Amino acid sequence: MNTKLKNRLRNCKRRIQRRLRPRQWPDQPEPMFKASNIHYDLADKTQGLACGGIGALHLLVQRLRLPDAINEELHLLKKHLPYFESDHVLNMAYNFLADGEVLEDIELLRNNEHYLNALDAQRIPDPTTAGDFLRRFDEADVKKLMHLINRVRTKVWQQQPADFFTEAVLDVDGSIVGTTGECKEGMDLSYKGVWGYHPLVVSLANTQEPLFVVNRPGNRPSHDDAVFWINHGIALVRRAGFPRVLLRGDTDFAITAEFDGWDAGGVLFYFGFDAMPNLVDKADKLPANAWQPLARRPRYQVATEPRQRPPNIKDQVVRQRGYENIRLQSEQVATFPYRPGNCQKSYRVVVVRKNLSVEKGEQRLFEDIRYFFYITNDWEKTSAALVHFALERCNQENLIEQLKNGIKALHVPAHDLVSNWAYMAIGLLAWSLKAWFGLLQPRREHKVLLLTMEFKKFLRSFLLVPCQLIRSGRRLLFRLLSWNPHVPLLLRSVERFRKLKLT
Repeated sequence: MNTKLKNRLRNCKRRIQRRLRPRQWPDQPEPMFKASNIHYDLADKTQGLACGGIGALHLLVQRLRLPDAINEELHLLKKHLPYFESDHVLNMAYNFLADGEVLEDIELLRNNEHYLNALDAQRIPDPTTAGDFLRRFDEADVKKLMHLINRVRTKVWQQQPADFFTEAVLDVDGSIVGTTGECKEGMDLSYKGVWGYHPLVVSLANTQEPLFVVNRPGNRPSHDDAVFWINHGIALVRRAGFPRVLLRGDTDFAITAEFDGWDAGGVLFYFGFDAMPNLVDKADKLPANAWQPLARRPRYQVATEPRQRPPNIKDQVVRQRGYENIRLQSEQVATFPYRPGNCQKSYRVVVVRKNLSVEKGEQRLFEDIRYFFYITNDWEKTSAALVHFALERCNQENLIEQLKNGIKALHVPAHDLVSNWAYMAIGLLAWSLKAWFGLLQPRREHKVLLLTMEFKKFLRSFLLVPCQLIRSGRRLLFRLLSWNPHVPLLLRSVERFRKLKLT
């Protein structure tokens, strides 16, 4: 970054800090929002764009040679009149990154002259053409698209330091995606009574990257076809250079017929396990000295001093109205070996015993004990550490929530199961671009910031930055028109992407 640009950034930061500095205000005679004589005009020659950060991500896409990979391997169009396959894929991915939520939002971008100039595009596909492109996919094409994206993903991983490859933690889970449509082929009624689909997501917990998404009818169980995609995830991270692979999932993914194979292949697994009567009986018969107290980790570290917790209004309402309530009194953890019926060897079961009290109003009705089981082939971690590690799978639930309601990738705008599967895969590409933006930062704190940032905040911090477009010689200059605390990182990232050389 040159000195002139550094000075501009420093001046922008100084001006806003001075404006927002703490002050002892006197009583003000009028409100802060004083603008009144407001007029609008339309620029003639000046070109402006609301999503100024789109140029940085398009530069990253070009450096990763993603368009070439798509056009070389994905053949859905007989002729390019005028669009290539990469134009369609990037058109929908950039719609997510420009804060679009549905295919119809592409029409606003298509009619935005400055957006087209920012991508140096004569035109982009309209929503109807985008929907037609989705209908051209068959199952093999969607798989091919995900695999080629993952091959590009490994190029980003190869830019990481050696400690990045210590171990790969793969999380797997399903989620119900509802629809009010009545004619969508492949949809079905889920166990929750919701019509729609039931996509499966396999993700890398280290970076919160979704590696595979599989669309399924709404009535399919969570583990349906999961083994196939889990094994693909294992193969992917091992090809990338991870020597140690860990699997996590809830009880639906404790597929005992696969345990021996995963164990023989050196894969560690951590799954929730159903509280079957024989396991409950084993837990009841454990001696008292087999149980150890389970201390939950704090949700966050207090940076200064603990603050007084405000009154629990919910608890007060429950007590006043005499609702039945279950309170946790204490937790203990124990472990014992167990051989499932489909396995040839024993594995480790960790059981958490929750001592509960059932109350109604101010009265305690009775005490209750419930068991929660986890099964693993890891015999080294302590029981408490294993429980905490297994519970970290909840981070994937946050990721799926972001994919559903943050980026709107797990939506179903098309008319059939495979077309919606393709749409989900393209939505996951948009999320992956955010992750790659973070992974290619040289400083660890910036990587963590971007990888853990919610998608909407990422858009407003790095993408939805107003800019002026200037053509100068062979250059397309994005001149940012506003400053926020993340703009310096955006500018440094552009310089880094321009120098990026990937094999």
